[in-house]
Amino acid sequence: MTRDDLFNTNAKIVKTLAEAASQTCPKAFLCIITNPVNSTVPIAAEVFKKAGVYDPKRIFGVTTLDVVRANTFVAEVLGKNVSEVNVTVIGGHAGITILPILSQVGDFSPEVRDKLTERIQNAGTEVVEAKAGAVR
Repeated sequence: MTRDDLFNTNAKIVKTLAEAASQTCPKAFLCIITNPVNSTVPIAAEVFKKAGVYDPKRIFGVTTLDVVRANTFVAEVLGKNVSEVNVTVIGGHAGITILPILSQVGDFSPEVRDKLTERIQNAGTEVVEAKAGAVR
């Protein structure tokens, strides 16, 4: 499964759910975590606009996923329970736009810092590749 395949699949799911929500519960808060969040939230917004029930204060993306991934990977490196780690992640939700602030959680060598940063930034690709392996 490629990223395009994943987007196409997720876009259809979000569109279908947004159509149902816009008809049956147009005042609901819609929290979208489906990747890529920066593309699926606008899909839901357009569906709600088309239905005439759009409220920008009720549809939003949840990007906690990058923080959860960062916490998991850092906890593994530090030998800690993930509940003891809280990595701040700023930026976007794709590749190099994901910026974990690792200096706040440990004193990493440049090599470890760079490997952690790369893994956190590419975690979505790991998932896509894992799904592709499962499909075969």
